[in-house]
Amino acid sequence: MRERYGTIVIVGGGCYGSLYLRQLDRARRAGAIDYARVLAVDRDPACRAARLLAGEDGAPLDAPDARVVASDWSAFFDAFLPDAGDDDAIVPSPLMPHLMYEWLVRRARARWPGRRVESRPLERPPAIPWQRAVPDGTHYVSFAEWTCPINCIEPARCPATRGERTWSLPTAVRAYVEEERSRGRQLAGPAIFHCRHRAYGVGMFGADEVRAADQLVATAAATGDAEVLVGTVSHCHGALCVLSVGG
Repeated sequence: MRERYGTIVIVGGGCYGSLYLRQLDRARRAGAIDYARVLAVDRDPACRAARLLAGEDGAPLDAPDARVVASDWSAFFDAFLPDAGDDDAIVPSPLMPHLMYEWLVRRARARWPGRRVESRPLERPPAIPWQRAVPDGTHYVSFAEWTCPINCIEPARCPATRGERTWSLPTAVRAYVEEERSRGRQLAGPAIFHCRHRAYGVGMFGADEVRAADQLVATAAATGDAEVLVGTVSHCHGALCVLSVGG
């Protein structure tokens, strides 16, 4: 069954964003997906996606429902997400910061201006083969201990191992939260933005997932201190953060 979307937002208009723009157009023309419009968001109004649409980077892309929005990503999502439709979706870039988590932090600070809102590190590493914590509190994880093909769609049979893909980060992250609770840590969530490959190699998650995460934070911290695990993940790779709301 063909999946249908309202607005699809592509994060970035460079090499990845322009590729996703072309692939979405091909997928729709082939009847694999349908959507009302595509917005490629980039601070550079002359980015590669804009050149593609204008015919300045090879053959022009005949996509009248696609355009480039010249904007900082954070400013764009501050305006877009609160009123986004349930059928809107976001195509992340492999090189972007943890944008949806950052949006949740800004929302929490606006909701509770007198409270302490901050990122905290994971107290215990999850049982995932590759991981790295960075100073801003983000914990990067991956089930791949090898170099993945850049266009991998994470099929049921892994192209690197040539065996069954028996892992999935959303499942692993949920199990991690349950383990932390069993150890006495009051960790809410997880709020998961699961980037699934929808058509022609384009992965995305729903804007409704982001708004649901915002509501989860609002509920968890409504009556007291709270910590919420937030993850933007695919089946194989992801970024995890703990959002803490104090008194």
